[in-house]
Amino acid sequence: MNFLAHAYLSFDREGILVGNFVADFVKGKEILKYHDEVLHGILLHREIDTFTDSHPLVKAGQSYLRRKFRHYSPVITDIFFDYFLAKNWEKYSSIPLAIFVEKTYESLEKHLDILPESFGRMFFWMKKQNWLLNYWTLEGIQQSLNGLTRRSSFDSKMNEATSVLVEKEKEFELIFFAFFEDLETFARAKLQEIENHHGLH
Repeated sequence: MNFLAHAYLSFDREGILVGNFVADFVKGKEILKYHDEVLHGILLHREIDTFTDSHPLVKAGQSYLRRKFRHYSPVITDIFFDYFLAKNWEKYSSIPLAIFVEKTYESLEKHLDILPESFGRMFFWMKKQNWLLNYWTLEGIQQSLNGLTRRSSFDSKMNEATSVLVEKEKEFELIFFAFFEDLETFARAKLQEIENHHGLH
């Protein structure tokens, strides 16, 4: 899943949110420097990604993309799912999206001193360009895909994927609704499992 989904699936807990956001920037034994909720958030992020990657509904969505975008299809699908989450935000949260996003930025900023520098560099642009709020528009999705294409080592053509989203929007949205219900149920249960296993200090 992409950034907005990971923020939502932190369930209004700041430490979980921080870990959920930095998980991809923490490698190997670096995880040992984190504890309590940040560690749990890192572990939850990884479980969410594993669940997502193996889910048959996600694979069904990727089937619309795989022929042209090949192994970039999972990345594109994650971006699309943030679009549908943002677009249907009121279905999932009573907090307006703009307020939720601002609180997310504030929570992350408070912890930047303990987080990897690589995350800090990415976060600067995330906040400056307001990625999380902009996911609700097709223009925002296009900007995200443009950025991914620029940073890609190969000619990924991810910047051309918005046309598939427009063409198959109804199909992708139905997939998203069904999948995200499964994912939220899984994430809540998995977080409880992680906390029971690792203990709260």
